[in-house]
Amino acid sequence: MIADADEGVQINAGTRLGFAGSGFMLDGFEKVVEILKKELSSQLRVVSSGESDWIKQKLDLKQWDEVDAMAQQHLQSLADEHELLYAGFMPFADPQDVDYQVKGHMVRPHSVHLANKICFTLGGGEQKYNLGQFVISADWLYKANKKLVKQVISQQVDFLQSLSSVQLKYVCQTGGVLGEKIAKKNKVILEGLGFQMQDVE
Repeated sequence: MIADADEGVQINAGTRLGFAGSGFMLDGFEKVVEILKKELSSQLRVVSSGESDWIKQKLDLKQWDEVDAMAQQHLQSLADEHELLYAGFMPFADPQDVDYQVKGHMVRPHSVHLANKICFTLGGGEQKYNLGQFVISADWLYKANKKLVKQVISQQVDFLQSLSSVQLKYVCQTGGVLGEKIAKKNKVILEGLGFQMQDVE
């Protein structure tokens, strides 16, 4: 499923493909979605979650309750636009069963980011949750041109770095349904952009 890159998003049922703002107003996202639908599933889900800094900034909102309401509204529209399944909203609460066999919640403290690294998923989404890391899906890079890769990845890295008071380190998860061979291809592409990563699996 497509979910926010925020370190607080914990998925209890399903596999997260992390994107800033769950892909809302992310330049190039429409092309990435088409790749993911072909390579992973034509029935991809998208979820919204509490306190999306990306959506707050993109819509110039002030209050978190406004952000949460707009996240739900806009991500439902995004799902319709890209023929994705909108699974619902994950709040700061106990794990919530939302639609389409998805379950999850927000677990970081309100208005506080704890992450000190960015984890790129390379082989089919997040394999192991870690509150200390933002999550960016790089599972699709091997099917994209260099311009699209740089555009989509750099926007998100720059934004997530702006949320942190420390220089974020880079790690990666290579497991997943796409397999080791594709994960290695994705890793090489990221390294070509200058990201030196430690494998956390």
